[in-house]
Amino acid sequence: MNKGGVGLGSGGGGAGSGPTASAAAAAAQKQKNLFQRVDTDIGHIVDNFGLLVNAVRVNEPPVRNSQEAFMMEMRAARMVQAADSLLKLVSELKQTAIFSGFASLNDHVDQRIAVFDQEAEKTDRMLASIAEEAAASLKDLESHYYSSAERKSQLP
Repeated sequence: MNKGGVGLGSGGGGAGSGPTASAAAAAAQKQKNLFQRVDTDIGHIVDNFGLLVNAVRVNEPPVRNSQEAFMMEMRAARMVQAADSLLKLVSELKQTAIFSGFASLNDHVDQRIAVFDQEAEKTDRMLASIAEEAAASLKDLESHYYSSAERKSQLP
């Protein structure tokens, strides 16, 4: 079994503290547990298959043959149980991949929304400042215009 660092969502380079580090630690623990389950299930399949092959020997006494038949059925049933456990593990991994993908996508969307909200607030403050400056400039221009000699000469 390959126990390398092939990721099952093993986190993405946390800085060593905070939610990212705890999520990475939880993902590493989950990966370790999944590898243990895989190793256990495959070990059960291999062990039961070996015992099944050993029980296949043909012997003369009929009682012994019925005992061996029972042992073969029991070993085959255990192999089926281990294979079923592996199938459930695969299904769980698929669900984890799907739902963690959605969770990751939702986290990314939430982060982008927060960034855009900050940008919107910054833009609103900037526009308010520009509006105040424009109003003050317009007021100055109006006062200069109404008190100018040019305007007074144009009046009838």
